[in-house]
Amino acid sequence: MTATATARIDTTADMQRLFRQVMGRFATGVTVVTTQLAGDIFGMTANAFMAGSLDPLLCVVSINRTAQMHDRLKTAGHYGVSFLSKEQQHFAAHFAGRRLEHLAPDFDFCGQTPVLKRAVATVTADVLDTAACGDHTLFIGRITSLTASDGVRPLLFYAGRYAEIDFLNPIENVEPPEFW
Repeated sequence: MTATATARIDTTADMQRLFRQVMGRFATGVTVVTTQLAGDIFGMTANAFMAGSLDPLLCVVSINRTAQMHDRLKTAGHYGVSFLSKEQQHFAAHFAGRRLEHLAPDFDFCGQTPVLKRAVATVTADVLDTAACGDHTLFIGRITSLTASDGVRPLLFYAGRYAEIDFLNPIENVEPPEFW
């Protein structure tokens, strides 16, 4: 039997706390969003990334309007998204503001857009449009490059913690639906 938490919502703070708890139950990959501006590389850890469209190829990142990356993306007009591997967990902390002084990230470039080397996958995009979304902005990007690595375990985030896929116990004999 699975326990289910239900809460009475009395305040905005209660609702925001419950919202974070509920959204944390959606397992996501961990990404680093990067851009280059005036020769400097900037990055931030994010899990608010999604595919947008197949035709044209679009992706979306959601950035808080108070984050430094917000204005940097607006000015630069392009971004990269690196899907972190299990071995790159230190980059998640580093780009979330807990700078690791000894860490010197290695980047590849697609044109002027940096992405982390040895990531599970990377996407680069030019900002096509933006949309207000409460205290965030959705940066809709036209994809300019894609890479994918085989045999690399992705870093996941679930219930406020890092996690990984259990490749030893895959769900077999289940035909997943066609999402695209």
